[in-house]
Amino acid sequence: MMVREMSLQEVLQGIVRLVAGYMECDSCLVYLLDNDELVLCASNTPHPSVIGKVRLKLTEGLTGWVAREKRLLAISGEAYRDPRFKYFGDLPEDSFEAFLSAPVIARNRVVGVINVQHRLPHPHTGDEMEVLSTVGEQVGCLLVLARMEPTAVEAANHVELVLSSGPLPARGESG
Repeated sequence: MMVREMSLQEVLQGIVRLVAGYMECDSCLVYLLDNDELVLCASNTPHPSVIGKVRLKLTEGLTGWVAREKRLLAISGEAYRDPRFKYFGDLPEDSFEAFLSAPVIARNRVVGVINVQHRLPHPHTGDEMEVLSTVGEQVGCLLVLARMEPTAVEAANHVELVLSSGPLPARGESG
C-alpha cells in the first residue's frame, strides 16, 4: 500500500468521518482558531459552502464557551435552549438536540474545538467524552506537526523523543 501525502484539510475530513462513524452522530465539526475567531474547517456532512466561512467569536455559542473555558461540554437534549447557544439559521445543526464538544489543544493552548451533535436526544457515555477529548488533543498535535519543516521531522529522533518524555500514565490517570 502506498502512503500518500495528504493535505491538512483531508486529514481533518478523515478525522471527522472517523469520529462520526464511531459516535454514530449526525454531525461532527472542527473549528480552528484564527486570531479571536473560530472558523469551521471540517465537517462530516457536505457543507462546502460554509467551510471557512462560518465564524464564531470566542464570546459566541457553546463552541466559543468550550474554547474560552478549555473544558469539555456535554448536553444530552435541547442544546438549542442553552442560553450560550448561537443560532446560525443556515446550518441544519441549529435544531439538533444533543451536543458534545471538546477543545482542540496544542502545547497546552486551545487552538480550536471539535463538536459532535445528534439530531435526537443522546446521553453521552464516559467513553464518548474521553474519545472526543483525546481526539481534540491529537488534532492539536497534528496541527503542531503540520507546521514543522519536513527536514525537522526527518532529523528528529522519534524514539528518543518518546522515551525521554517519561513513562505513559496508567489508564485512568491523567498525564
